[in-house]
Amino acid sequence: MSIKLAKAGAYLVNGVEIIEESNEAAARIEKLAGSCPAKEEAKKNTMAYGILAEHNTSGNMDKLKVRFDKLTSHDITFVGIIQTARASGLTKFPMPYVLTNCHNSLCAVGGTINEDDHMFGLSAAKKYGGVYVPPHQAVIHQFAREMLAGCGKMILGSDSHTRYGALGTMAMGEGGPELVKQLLNQTYDINMPGVVAIYLTGAPQKGVGPQDVALAVIGAVFANGYVNNKVMEFVGPGVGSLSADFRIGVDVMTTETTCLSSIWTTDDKIKEFYDIHGRKEEYKEMAPGAVAYYDGVVYVELDKIKPMIAMPFHPSNAYTIEEVNANLDDILHITEERAKVSLDNAVEYSLASKVKNGKFVVDQGIIAGCAGGGFENICAAADILKGSYIGSDAFTLSVYPASTPIYMELIKNGCAQAILETGAVLKTAFCGPCFGAGDTPSNNAFSIRHSTRNFPNREGSKLQNGQISSVALMDARSIAATAANKGVLTPATDFDGNINEYSYFFDSKIYENRVYDSKGVAQEDEELVMGPNIKDWPKMPPLADNLVLQVVAEIHDPVTTTDELIPSGETSSYRSNPLGLAEFTLSRKVPEYVGRAKAIQKAEECVLNNQCPLEAVDGLKEVMGAIKATAGFEQVGEGNIGFGSTIFAVKPGDGSAREQAASCQKVLGGWANIANEYATKRYRSNLMNWGMLPFIIDKSELPFGCMDYIFVPNIRTLVEAGASDIPAFVVKPEENKLEEFMLHLGEMTKEEREIILKGCLINYNRV
Repeated sequence: MSIKLAKAGAYLVNGVEIIEESNEAAARIEKLAGSCPAKEEAKKNTMAYGILAEHNTSGNMDKLKVRFDKLTSHDITFVGIIQTARASGLTKFPMPYVLTNCHNSLCAVGGTINEDDHMFGLSAAKKYGGVYVPPHQAVIHQFAREMLAGCGKMILGSDSHTRYGALGTMAMGEGGPELVKQLLNQTYDINMPGVVAIYLTGAPQKGVGPQDVALAVIGAVFANGYVNNKVMEFVGPGVGSLSADFRIGVDVMTTETTCLSSIWTTDDKIKEFYDIHGRKEEYKEMAPGAVAYYDGVVYVELDKIKPMIAMPFHPSNAYTIEEVNANLDDILHITEERAKVSLDNAVEYSLASKVKNGKFVVDQGIIAGCAGGGFENICAAADILKGSYIGSDAFTLSVYPASTPIYMELIKNGCAQAILETGAVLKTAFCGPCFGAGDTPSNNAFSIRHSTRNFPNREGSKLQNGQISSVALMDARSIAATAANKGVLTPATDFDGNINEYSYFFDSKIYENRVYDSKGVAQEDEELVMGPNIKDWPKMPPLADNLVLQVVAEIHDPVTTTDELIPSGETSSYRSNPLGLAEFTLSRKVPEYVGRAKAIQKAEECVLNNQCPLEAVDGLKEVMGAIKATAGFEQVGEGNIGFGSTIFAVKPGDGSAREQAASCQKVLGGWANIANEYATKRYRSNLMNWGMLPFIIDKSELPFGCMDYIFVPNIRTLVEAGASDIPAFVVKPEENKLEEFMLHLGEMTKEEREIILKGCLINYNRV
């Protein structure tokens, strides 16, 4: 077994030996290190603790208030972030803020709206003192690695794959409102996270790449939540066997474990990375103290990891390619059964047509983005492909270098030529294949990708139109081996040729000649360029004294992704138009959602605008009658009640950091989510920053159904008082009664409660 999880906490001694908690642990530690600190002191010796301590402003390491060193966003998030901050009085970026353009780069959907967003970004960089990276120059995370990362630093990004731990930088991906807070000199507020050691030993065998290691780890820790909302700290003797590029490739995929962040020990290979990129001053050695305590350990034997494949529709559905080929019928059947849940049986999904002469044949290969587009990945793929041809049948292969400097080196060292000679296509830096905005496969096609996610429809097909294709995640090396085998699923360990090491030279002139860098100087007189699709946020009311919520969507999937809450792909073009984008909310999961949400929103608008008596609003006369007929609630009515929608989902918020998963619900009148648990901290934060209540309900209890009404009395008072347990009632108008049950809010900071009371972060900060 290549991956093993410790059952308890453990100590790392001298950066080498793991000693799990036991009665004998103290004696063993003392023998090795000379002394054994108390557990609470040893916790302070992790790299994560040290970085967080340096960036914490609260004076309390249990309740952190973090200020980051730098910020970064791309072109489907920065317009909304800047619009939100601008509404709150922004005059200057208080820290370096990089606006990259790597998502809506093609400008292929919606007329001028994508390029309008780019021009908005350029004008904002000038006006507020930021950095603007034009389309096709670099994907967001590669530019950050090349130009922003620094050992011991912290970076906050509005993309969930903001991970630069391999370069000694603790980075976090969050929804846009958390960046707004940093722009307004506020803080990122969290409890001190747990820290889990990722203890690496050995060295990868030839043909095994970073995606293989990452998928093996994700498969071991996702379902059990082993690292959920914790920091993954990569340590152990195996780290030194990995190149900087290899570490980066593993690190970026830590997001798919639902961890909070990551950090790695650094060494001469990372020092060389900074030297190559002309930023040697950003390097320093990063290592845990002599005795460091971790809340858990993931043991990774690198030499035992084999080429992996994550079958549809989640990165955690991980198998070895060898295992899939040996048990093809069984694993395809398991995948099809899982698909029934992911796709709600909306379309027929079968993989039987992919089996030809007993072999699994795929239709498309993609090597791209922040995970796959690295220099070493593409060079290795070129070596495996060299002298082969992908053929003239249906199979296609596209390769996207992660930045123009990488592209330049591939041209210089001949790898670009080797790839193009096979019939593959080499494209510019673009994130599209990762989120459904480029290289969408044909209906029923099966794509293998070195990218970050393979959620349903994230490759661009539209379930609501009867379309279905699917993605499996693989490493660039095995994708190349499969391409060389005309699409027959093949692990790169079957390749018996040489995979060479190539020197990398970074050409800084490419960015110097094209990237706009204000050097932190704001031009206050610069006018923002506002295209016709760029709209201000609509007004949002404060939290009412009492709430009536209608459940307009009920989702019982084990996990609900942010892609399902607000689809990616061409819908991303409308991210600068809050109401326009909201029309797509849950469109691929619950198509009725938008109409239902708007119907109850009309009640709120009617009451707020005093357009009609409350009892005259369609559908609410009986509901209000049942509430008023209940002792203690006779006075509930006009002036002290709000109306809106809510959704129930078992575990919402896996995947992207996109704030629009929450904001689209909000602008359609959403006041809450109800869940058994939240998949990620970032989605729960998005809800609160948009003034939505992140309710929890016990798994054994679900007293309501879709389209039922829920009455939450005295909610404003309870939020103000810091209450966690919230009494609520299912309204039974046909029986003229209320049925009580309990909701929970969980821990919230004073600021988070105030944001909800005000109605959203914009109202909280409005000047």
